[in-house]
Amino acid sequence: MDNYDFGVVGLGVMGRNLVLNIADHNFAVAGLDLDTEKVALLKHETDDGQKTKGTNSAGEFVALLSAPRAIMLLVPAGKAVDSAINSLVPFLSPGDIVIDGGNSYFPDTDRRVAELGEKGIHFFGMGISGGEQGARFGPSLMPGGDKQAYERLRPVFEAIAARVNDEPCVSYLGNGSAGNYVKMVHNGIEYGIMQLIAESYDLMKRGLGFSDDQLRDTFESWNHTELKSFLIEITAEILNKKDDDSDVLLVNLISDRARAKGTGKWTSQNAMDLQVPIPVVDMAVAMRDMSAYKEERIQASALLKREVPAGAVPDHQQAAEQIKNALYFAMITVYAQGFAQLHVASKTYNYELNLQDVARIWRGGCIIRATCLEDFRKAFYKAPELPNLLLDADIAKVLLSTMEDTRSVVKLAVDGGIPLPAFMASIAYFDAYRSARLPTNLIQAQRDYFGAHLFERTDREGTFHHYWY
Repeated sequence: MDNYDFGVVGLGVMGRNLVLNIADHNFAVAGLDLDTEKVALLKHETDDGQKTKGTNSAGEFVALLSAPRAIMLLVPAGKAVDSAINSLVPFLSPGDIVIDGGNSYFPDTDRRVAELGEKGIHFFGMGISGGEQGARFGPSLMPGGDKQAYERLRPVFEAIAARVNDEPCVSYLGNGSAGNYVKMVHNGIEYGIMQLIAESYDLMKRGLGFSDDQLRDTFESWNHTELKSFLIEITAEILNKKDDDSDVLLVNLISDRARAKGTGKWTSQNAMDLQVPIPVVDMAVAMRDMSAYKEERIQASALLKREVPAGAVPDHQQAAEQIKNALYFAMITVYAQGFAQLHVASKTYNYELNLQDVARIWRGGCIIRATCLEDFRKAFYKAPELPNLLLDADIAKVLLSTMEDTRSVVKLAVDGGIPLPAFMASIAYFDAYRSARLPTNLIQAQRDYFGAHLFERTDREGTFHHYWY
């Protein structure tokens, strides 16, 4: 029976789509799920000529696979991953490989690498981005684990991944939990970009009175500029979709209480642990939290009502151009923050990340794919140890050319009472990063005053305490 090339545990939509994608590329794939209906659905969706087999039995599933076995878990992060591993381990052998394809928190991946390593089993954490369509027709894959064991996986992964310039959007990323860590930061960047797009939409709709048609046309046009990206593309499509039961745009009927699964929060928390500033991501997480306070916001909207001062109404075409430039500026800063976090994490956790590879595999298949990622890839090609994209001369030119429009857009929003916290965080980050001197000297003096926490001086070496009072 052991003539199947690859195994997938979890035959939900993502799992089934990945099985069918692998089978499309002439690999034999076995699937395992405790739900008999999902196993039956896999059989129903398999085309003639594809070699797939589903089962409810862990023992039968493992027996189907060629050694060394390669098994991907597509189950919810957390206890479900450990449960799936425990069901497989009695049937596995040294040299077999288990891959977690979910959004697991990277310390859990490190633990599993160690636990399975004691049994001679390789464990990989692999980020997968692209959603259901990506799983079926080409995702971005971010694997991390044992480099030699990756060679067993590489032919399958390179075959099923999205492609850009005929290059597969997959690469071995690094040691241990590198794959899950890179996916976590990917999701943090995703939070930031989505918040920036939402703020652009809000400023145009609520602040400037753009019609629904104008909003759709604006985002459609932006997707033919330097902003071309998956998230801009789907925003235009969303703004063109009417409710099935009425003639109203569906987006106008959707609640403004946003949901989150935690990966953005993990990105922010870990960045604080590493002392890497990522304020746009932090603000995006905070604004999803703010959205949950719906009843309080309704009360505040009446109590804290402000009459907007009368003034000249900006020309819509001119305003849209400024907002486009500001959005590009802010998007670059959120990517820069994410890559800066990866730079520090790689050294801290011994991942040995190649950031050019990260930028390359994010160009296609994934949610944050965008044309600007090719510029970032080139920047890391020129300077592999570049600590921040803002230090690349070509990217600096783009930021300087869009900086004034970003300031104008933020001023416009402040005057109009439209919250643009992610835009504000992006320009503040830019201004702070380019400041040769920050006012934290005063903070150090305050800390020393009330807590004798010491300070450093600019005119001599060492640490000092002053008796302020």
